[in-house]
Amino acid sequence: MTDAATALPSAAERVRETPLIPREALFGNPTRSGGQISPDGQWLGWMAPQDGVMNVWLAPASDPAAGRLMTHSTDRPIPTYFFAPDSQSLLYIQDKAGDENFLLYQVNLASGEERCLTPFENTRARLMGSSHAIKDKVLVGLNNRDARFHDVYLLDLNSAELTLVMQNDAYAGFVADDTLTLRWAIQQNAGGGTDMFEIVDGKVATDPSESTGLEDALTTGVAGYTADGKTLYWYDSRGRDTAALIAQDTATGERKVLATSDKADIGGTYRHPVTGLVQGYTVNYLKTEKIVFDPKVKASIDWLAARLPGEFGLSGRTEDDSKWVVWNDPLTGPSVAYLYDRAAQELTEFYVTRPELEGAPLLPMHALELRSRDGLVLPSYLTLPPESDPEESGVPLGPVPMVLLVHGGPWARDGFGFNRAHQWLANRGYAVLSVNFRGSTGFGKAFVNAANLEWGAKMHDDLIDAVEWAVQQGVAERDKVAIMGGSYGGYATLAGLAFTPEVFACGVDIVGPSNLETLLETIPPYWEPVVKQFHERMGNPGTPEGKAMLVERSPLHQADKICRPLLIGQGANDPRVKQSESDQIVGAMQKHGIPVTYVVFPDEGHGFAKPTNNIAFNAIVENFLSTILGGRAEAIGGEVEASTAQIVTGAELL
Repeated sequence: MTDAATALPSAAERVRETPLIPREALFGNPTRSGGQISPDGQWLGWMAPQDGVMNVWLAPASDPAAGRLMTHSTDRPIPTYFFAPDSQSLLYIQDKAGDENFLLYQVNLASGEERCLTPFENTRARLMGSSHAIKDKVLVGLNNRDARFHDVYLLDLNSAELTLVMQNDAYAGFVADDTLTLRWAIQQNAGGGTDMFEIVDGKVATDPSESTGLEDALTTGVAGYTADGKTLYWYDSRGRDTAALIAQDTATGERKVLATSDKADIGGTYRHPVTGLVQGYTVNYLKTEKIVFDPKVKASIDWLAARLPGEFGLSGRTEDDSKWVVWNDPLTGPSVAYLYDRAAQELTEFYVTRPELEGAPLLPMHALELRSRDGLVLPSYLTLPPESDPEESGVPLGPVPMVLLVHGGPWARDGFGFNRAHQWLANRGYAVLSVNFRGSTGFGKAFVNAANLEWGAKMHDDLIDAVEWAVQQGVAERDKVAIMGGSYGGYATLAGLAFTPEVFACGVDIVGPSNLETLLETIPPYWEPVVKQFHERMGNPGTPEGKAMLVERSPLHQADKICRPLLIGQGANDPRVKQSESDQIVGAMQKHGIPVTYVVFPDEGHGFAKPTNNIAFNAIVENFLSTILGGRAEAIGGEVEASTAQIVTGAELL
């Protein structure tokens, strides 16, 4: 035992000398993001703020400094954009106040004229197909006739004329080829799997050509055609655990396995920008691995790998494949976009996303394999506070407070690389652990299906097992572990505080459901074609057994067991997890005299898109955590007042 003179400095003392990274630097608008190059190689596009709102900018590829503003959003940031196939316009989507009714807009590159291509109310537009052969048209899906189903239209990008291709009264989605011809209709079957019907001469076949059961539904599907239509690609887990990449000869039906991995699904492909021919693929288990078939593409990828630290990938390729836009995540620095001239072997910096983070005390992320109590391997990621692990071993000099950060979905995953939340919380003095619990995607179908009917049960056990690992390994202080997450991660937070009330010191729930019955009753109508998946994986409210399970697994019904501080953030316009989900559990806690802090944003949906709102909530979060776990906090200035935050209850607890 050490005496006072030789005792190790406390976790707080070790962190104290490291500068605080301002919230604005992490969660404010990036200087630039979303860099792309037009198919003809003549134009560069990117996102950048105008009067504090992210908009789309454009410059000639020959003069990147000559940028001009192309969109004029004054309220919500534009979430994504892309060049039209003919390189004559920009297309982007935008919703209203977070309602996720995304409409499609167009900006002419020459004139700057901006117009809505899908001018309908209460409609969610979907891009269904684009083509290298028919550059002035795209296929879009619109649910303005029946909110449950997207009818398919051919959209003329010059005239804005919409021509009905197929009225849809049954299908969850469609697949088109490079001639913008619909080739497949996708429908959920009675078992929660997927039926895939071929479409010939505009008519959907009576019987499916391909089907899966529930076990393969999330890991099997059509991955697109080559431009000549001679090859159809599949991701397919039937007959194996992980999704393989398969090429099918459309004339003979013969199939060839192009790629498999024992540990993870084939995650993506490199495809020729015109022919659509697969040139390579990626696999993401703990980190991303790139395997390239095409020798010229492989030479370029290898050349980049020798020069770019950390992770990198492609975000744009010209039709002649001579120019690429490359993103680079150096892991402990802000991400950088480059323009890559393949013939000249020249890499030119396009922009740094957040230059204010250059030189900031960013921290390495550790990729881990944890193990659940029943033997599943849980791919996980850990970031430790500054100065706590000088040898970067993944274990601090002494236990520190920890935040268990739970991803949403739950059919999604955490990955390796720069993570704003990890950097923010670690900088404040916390270990940050993200766990791919059972049900997370990308790790094979057995891992996904191990979560069926396990919401609040074995899925929750995985999180508790991760906490126990962290305590046993000397990473976390047992009485100073918080749980935090959004969407499913918010549910996991509520479940953690209600079902295992002594494990966590506090919780932060962001747009998380509290009552699984009402969650399923209020899902968006356009999710109805796949609702069987929810019933088979969560519990079927139409059966006595399913209803009883949903009640049992709903934190709302055990709200009286919550005994640790809880902070809830909610968007008033959330179409997936309605505000009533948060209202219910806040009301139940108040009924039992249990304190809770509840923040509502009237102009947000499923998460907080506006930086002012995101920064305000995170200011509240870090001061909440500091009060309970003892970490550092940047003082709250005028962030909350500058946002639309409404602290409904519990302001006195902050």
